[in-house]
Amino acid sequence: MAVTVKAKTRQDLRGSVNNKLRREGRVPAIVYGKEKEPLAVSVDSLELLKTLRDEGKNAIISLDVEGDSPRQVMFHEYQIEPLRNELYHADFYIVDMSTEVDVQVPIHVEGNAQGVQDGGILSQPLHELSLRAKPNEIPNEIQVDVSNLEVGDSFLVSDLKEAKNYEITEDESTTIVTILPPQTEEVVEPGETQDGDAEPEVINQKDDDEEEEE
Repeated sequence: MAVTVKAKTRQDLRGSVNNKLRREGRVPAIVYGKEKEPLAVSVDSLELLKTLRDEGKNAIISLDVEGDSPRQVMFHEYQIEPLRNELYHADFYIVDMSTEVDVQVPIHVEGNAQGVQDGGILSQPLHELSLRAKPNEIPNEIQVDVSNLEVGDSFLVSDLKEAKNYEITEDESTTIVTILPPQTEEVVEPGETQDGDAEPEVINQKDDDEEEEE
């Protein structure tokens, strides 16, 4: 189900005008569509940020443009001002609900791996999965259960169950999760360095000079 977000068209695209919009709590945005002219709009910053946090970056948005008909859109990209944690700019693209799109979906790891209980370390190289699906069939997340993984085991993209609603486009050989062996700290014997060599002799230049004077 699409989330409705209200938008206003904007004619003046100067940076100073965009900054004024941001001070007023609005985000400058562009709406793109196949065989359609880009449309410059602005949306309420808090409303859009709430949509992004609650629905995710793959949310279907019914963009209700003032004085125009609503458009079904998705996020193409967005920028967040890190110091204020506010949306700085957003790009949307118009979607056809019957046409598949390529997206990246967050991976959620669940379960307490046996290998971790045995002292291993869980490493997750892949945090988002590339897949292709119709806009209203995009999953919110991909769940990976690691409960049975032991030390040295890995969970690959090829280990994911096949789904009817989407096609995984990520390389099947890509590792999602692996359980690394416990890290052991090497014990260094007194008088030796970590390389196993004897510690170098410290020469006191002052003592040598005193011996030469005698």
